[in-house]
Amino acid sequence: MLCLILVLGVCTQGSGQQEAANAPLRLLDHLAGKWEMTGTLSGKHTTHDVEAEWILNREYLRLHEVSRERNANGTPVYEAIMFIGWEPKAQEFACLWLDSTEAWDFSAHGIMRGKPAQTSIPLVLNVSSSEALHTTFTYQANDKTWRLLIEDVTNGKSNRFADVRLTPLL
Repeated sequence: MLCLILVLGVCTQGSGQQEAANAPLRLLDHLAGKWEMTGTLSGKHTTHDVEAEWILNREYLRLHEVSRERNANGTPVYEAIMFIGWEPKAQEFACLWLDSTEAWDFSAHGIMRGKPAQTSIPLVLNVSSSEALHTTFTYQANDKTWRLLIEDVTNGKSNRFADVRLTPLL
């Protein structure tokens, strides 16, 4: 009987540890899907379409964001592809964000990183010793939406670049 209790105790402890380890991935699960993104970017109202899906054996969540606004040549004003993953050893999220504003190298300094919070994914990209880009995805469980805030922090002064809401498309 004591052996059974010990085995159950070990299994329960392992199960609890597994649950805690999977919590960041469960948060990302809420971001998978098709979304309409509305709000302000650089002080202007905008609407984008976002599609997020798990890829490469659920190692990364790929987001594809496309502006509904078009250039004179008919292409989207903005387009981005993001890859968000969870690094268990570092206990942090990592994100590679590629977009149509400029070419970017693939060096380590171009990866955003952040420790998870209960309902948010706070990511920081250190642009220089005096500037950082803070990007925070926050899940709103009550209406199953996400809020995305992007702030440029230079010399300790914060300047909001984006405040948008992702609403699920049915």
